[in-house]
Amino acid sequence: MGFASIGITDTNLKRAEIEHQVWINKGFHGDMDYMAKHGTKRTRPAELVPNTMRIITARLDYLPPNTADSWQTISNTEQAFISRYALGRDYHKVMRQKLQKLCDQIQVYIANFEYRVFTDSAPVLEVALAEKSGLGWRGKHTLLINKDHGSWFFLGEIYTNLPLPVDAPTSNHCGSCTACIDICPTKAIVAPYEVDARRCISYLTIELKTAIPLEFRKLIGNRVYGCDDCQLTCPWNKFAQITQTSDFHVRHGLDNISLVECFRWSETEFQQKMTGSAIYRIGYAHWLRNIAVGLGNAPSTPQIISALKSRENDDNALVREHVIWALEQHQNNTV
Repeated sequence: MGFASIGITDTNLKRAEIEHQVWINKGFHGDMDYMAKHGTKRTRPAELVPNTMRIITARLDYLPPNTADSWQTISNTEQAFISRYALGRDYHKVMRQKLQKLCDQIQVYIANFEYRVFTDSAPVLEVALAEKSGLGWRGKHTLLINKDHGSWFFLGEIYTNLPLPVDAPTSNHCGSCTACIDICPTKAIVAPYEVDARRCISYLTIELKTAIPLEFRKLIGNRVYGCDDCQLTCPWNKFAQITQTSDFHVRHGLDNISLVECFRWSETEFQQKMTGSAIYRIGYAHWLRNIAVGLGNAPSTPQIISALKSRENDDNALVREHVIWALEQHQNNTV
């Protein structure tokens, strides 16, 4: 099916349930109300899918080949940095299709096979389940790390009624390393294995539907969709594998594209280029909001000033606010 690895675990998530509730109680989920509203369905799989006895977990590499160097793109503040996972097709569809094919194969052999497939699309504790099933360990940045493959991969799950033998979890190999904590631009990793999503650039540019708080705008730099800094600095990613799934290859030159070019897209162009991409779901206005912040952090060139002024009176109030902020940054630079 093209998966990098498969694991199996039971449904006991008592420890993860406690940790998740502590995280929610601290308000670290921000405006992601869906992280709290499903109650114990997220931590008790049989409440989400009745008769669930086991979870089959799958790992799918996504690091695309022949991409522009991430650090060079981040340091070139006229360029738009887009998280590597979003450079190709939407992983939700790709992973679900592969999981469904696996289920179709299982059904050939087992008549009473009940199942439901997931990938980042329902109240499921993906990392906790993958960790329990031996696919890796939870890193200090809270992403799953595999000793032989790093962390550039997606996770998916099959909830099933089959009493399959379970896999043993692996050990944690972060040791005393704090590279991910140290490099986070907004200090979102507030403690080892604990992220305050409200400070995370991925949350701010993808999940947050309102204005980006002023305190984070300069820190975002040119990261217009997601942030990979914690993965880029992780020493285990020297073992990362290039994806064998062509759907995750770069589309529309998104690994090496200027902020100005992205900002000039009409809504029609955005929809045409981003159809089938994970980026599509944030919508055109939030795309422009994010790029306006990037342009506010870019050099004060005539091209950048002109691009911002072209949307100074944008019909969307959210876009307009961030454009005005960006122009103020350039006015301050010239004083």
